[in-house]
Amino acid sequence: MLIKAILVFGSVYVFGHWLAGLSVAVLLLIWHLLEAEEGPPVLALAMTTQGLQVSGGIFYSGLTGRTLDAIEGSDYEPMVLIGLGCVTALTLGLWFGARLIRQRMSPPANAPVELVGWRLLLMSYGAALVTISVTQELAWSYLPLTQAILALAFVHLAIVFLILRRLMRPEIQGGRIVMLLAFEIALGFTGYFSNFKEPLVLAAMAMLEVFDRERRDHWLAAGTLAVTLAVASVMWMGVRSEFRQEFVDDVFAASRSARLQRMQALATDWIGGRDERMLEDMDLLINRAWAIYYPALALARVPAVLPHTDGALTGGALYHLVTPRILFPNKPDLPSDSEMVRKYSGIWVAGTEENTSIAFGYAADAYVDFGIPIMFAPVLVFGLFCGAMYQWFLRVIQHRELAISLVTVVFWLTLYLFERSTVRTLGMGITMMVYLGGLGFLIDRWLLMRETRELEHDQIAGAPAHRPSEAPRLTPP
Repeated sequence: MLIKAILVFGSVYVFGHWLAGLSVAVLLLIWHLLEAEEGPPVLALAMTTQGLQVSGGIFYSGLTGRTLDAIEGSDYEPMVLIGLGCVTALTLGLWFGARLIRQRMSPPANAPVELVGWRLLLMSYGAALVTISVTQELAWSYLPLTQAILALAFVHLAIVFLILRRLMRPEIQGGRIVMLLAFEIALGFTGYFSNFKEPLVLAAMAMLEVFDRERRDHWLAAGTLAVTLAVASVMWMGVRSEFRQEFVDDVFAASRSARLQRMQALATDWIGGRDERMLEDMDLLINRAWAIYYPALALARVPAVLPHTDGALTGGALYHLVTPRILFPNKPDLPSDSEMVRKYSGIWVAGTEENTSIAFGYAADAYVDFGIPIMFAPVLVFGLFCGAMYQWFLRVIQHRELAISLVTVVFWLTLYLFERSTVRTLGMGITMMVYLGGLGFLIDRWLLMRETRELEHDQIAGAPAHRPSEAPRLTPP
């Protein structure tokens, strides 16, 4: 308790703002409540990421003395308080939801450990890579099935995490991990969005699961991952505008090799640039990640200029959720988040005209809908639902590698973004749980039936009874 108090009050002194101390207290609460029973601490890491999106600008400005858009152009403190309140409510919901299921369902007994052998796992990884671009094209060609196809495309990330998790045990196999991450990062840099982050985050979660504070090689691996993610993120902010401009060329957009060559050229120029440019790109990254500016402007206008909507946004999100496009093909598309920013923040931002969307965030949605304090209730309920589903998947799916990989990918992608709107947060979460979770459940049941048949065959033949998946083979050939 003394150490925690020192961290809270020390952060006020170091960063020069009382909100820094409150933010540290919230982060400590997250890691106290959301300790993982099994697998990596994905819930804690996702909520920590949200917490840093709420308060990261305070830490950055206090440490460097550099100013940010939210500090200069808005009354940011009330919105930071509201954001921390939402993160706390979501954390409490996750904790209580997981606790309810944990009390009512026992862990699987004699659960198989290994899902498949290395050969089949690597073949599955190759197949997933081949189908990524195909599934993305199919997703937008068959609009009623778009969400389902896009959700199943995340199978690739689950396989990447499973490979990384195996390569961390019993010893960290640095060479193989570096080769896999280098390939995945290069692949991520060829996309329109910053898809290079996910493999690094998944590697960090696999690392946290086995992390030993007494081992220097673990500290070195964790530090390398953190530095790589930070440098890659800053560089992306510096080159993304030039890179995205090239997508107007259909030949460029269709050629992954052309995109990779262009990114290599941009990265080389960026690395050779001036230090001041890198500092500016760092400011740009923090301004982008600190998701407070537009919600803070909305806070000043609601209800002073515009009234609360009395739940209209949440109701619309729920209606959108219960009317899947596969059953309602004429359902209108979701409006751009930029429209919410324009209306409630009172400033003109880029939107669909520029093929982009400026995030508003679920906390701003909840405030516009209900105001304080009722706005925290739906956030708490969503957290309770996610926590219960997280624990339910861990209890119901027998194969431990499958269960852990599934919940890691599903609940990271569902929960890590503070700036995602209510309707998109709900849509992402439910879609991932239904399609990716449903697929994982079916695979688990199929494997169990196959193993049961093999057991029965062995017993009839007089061979020693065994379950093929019980003995993990975690060392690659």
